[in-house]
Amino acid sequence: MITVVSGTNRKNSECLQFARAYCELLCRHTSQEVKLLALEDIPHDWFHPHMYEKDGQRTSLIELQDAYMIPAEKFAFLSPEYNGGFPGALKLFLDACSVRAYEPTFKGKKAALIGIASGRAGNLRGMDHLSGILNHVGMIVLPNKLPISRIGAILDEAGKVADERTLRVMEKQALELLDF
Repeated sequence: MITVVSGTNRKNSECLQFARAYCELLCRHTSQEVKLLALEDIPHDWFHPHMYEKDGQRTSLIELQDAYMIPAEKFAFLSPEYNGGFPGALKLFLDACSVRAYEPTFKGKKAALIGIASGRAGNLRGMDHLSGILNHVGMIVLPNKLPISRIGAILDEAGKVADERTLRVMEKQALELLDF
């Protein structure tokens, strides 16, 4: 199974549009199950002072971890640039998942990183930071990190990824993830 993570809890995010497109590209080239985990759609009742204790984990987080994280062999993390990094919601989610079933959630699994930004750098710094965190928890990160810049020019009026060049580089990376 492959889990594609839209790494922001911002409602109606542009990141989610890129994550949906990435899922479609993966599904076009594999018979593996591909699941989309949009952080904007998950409950956040697990964010509390006792979240770092095993008996303090909320059922909603356990269900997400069991459905999207533990069974996945590979991940694609799409993260928008927030203040020169990646969203705190994604870091918080990874931290929460590290409390229970640490090794089955992360150890030896493979991940592709896609950074998106309205500016010029495509969240390069955020992807470097996220890569370091994923390496720390035992994940192997695909060397081809994909920065996508100036997303306002890439999305059409309906908010869908419409730029053919961008879709081609996304597809190239998705194929690399499948072979990884």
